[in-house]
Amino acid sequence: MTRGAGRGGSSAAPRSVDVARVAGVSQKTVSRVFNDEPYVSAEVRRRVLDAAEQLGYRRNNAARALASGRTRSIGVVTLGTALYGPASLLMGVERVVRDTGYALRVVNTMEGDPAGVAGAVGSLLDQGVDGIVISEPIDEIDEGRAEPDASPRVDVPVLVIGAPSPVTAPAVLTAGDCAEVMARTATEHLLALGHRTVHHLAGPQRWYAARDRLEGWRATLDDHGRDVPPVVHGDWSAPSGYAAGRRLAEDPDVTAVFAANDDMAIGLIRALTEAGRRVPEDVSVVGFDDIPVSAYVNPPLTTVRQPFDAVAQEGLKRLVHVIENPEADHLPPSDPPIDLIVRASTAPPPSRTTPARERRTTA
Repeated sequence: MTRGAGRGGSSAAPRSVDVARVAGVSQKTVSRVFNDEPYVSAEVRRRVLDAAEQLGYRRNNAARALASGRTRSIGVVTLGTALYGPASLLMGVERVVRDTGYALRVVNTMEGDPAGVAGAVGSLLDQGVDGIVISEPIDEIDEGRAEPDASPRVDVPVLVIGAPSPVTAPAVLTAGDCAEVMARTATEHLLALGHRTVHHLAGPQRWYAARDRLEGWRATLDDHGRDVPPVVHGDWSAPSGYAAGRRLAEDPDVTAVFAANDDMAIGLIRALTEAGRRVPEDVSVVGFDDIPVSAYVNPPLTTVRQPFDAVAQEGLKRLVHVIENPEADHLPPSDPPIDLIVRASTAPPPSRTTPARERRTTA
């Protein structure tokens, strides 16, 4: 018998009424389960899902779109890059969207692309998406694009992750705006170890993420009344961290560095080590992201873990709620977890009684 066959051996695709019959519930209850509506007990939800799996039932999203006026699709605008942070966030969004029963349409933008976010948003609107996610956009104003008061207007809800909204929409939600707090956590860790101040290896300042991390670092030093050293800039890559490390290694007063991502931190550690500055005995280093390799470099890197999945889960839940309940109050945002992963790249500062030249050359 063909999987999903109806009564009398028919091979017709199973319908929601068939699921209701097998689960012993009403067709309305089946609809509530698949629309993820409240007021359905866990036991009833399990019965409905088990019956659907048994019958091979799949929701007819095309029919639902005709009935509701929605396409059951969500568009995502993301920067086309292999960098760990944006790529991991996109993967988190993809997992969550798939679990909601929506189709996903992704448009990549590139640094220097004349169309930018506005062009990507327009492309998604042409496809009739029900909502849009803009994932960690960069600041495009310095490239001669539209000023903020000329931002594109869209007629669907928008979720912006990790940045101010570059568009105007009937509902604009934000998520993932915790980079400043995470940078504070990294800087506080180094100060708590006894370092007099903390240097910062910043990312490119067209990225809102880099700006937020720099601001969190600077605000923490100000709050503690510590000197704020000049910022050293990188481009997110390990080679740029290495170049910054060569400069910082020349200053014997540098005992702690917060790098805006793990790749730059790894390059930084390599340069410090080559210059005879031991990590963490002479210089402590904290990164940002917790990339998979950070636990296996030498020394293992202390870093702040980015909550990609939690940000995607919380943000998409709120976006889908607005799409499906346009007249209802928005779901309140929640704070993602802040996880400082302490490994072997941080320690108290070297004794001030040890001459700087000896600290650099001691094996």
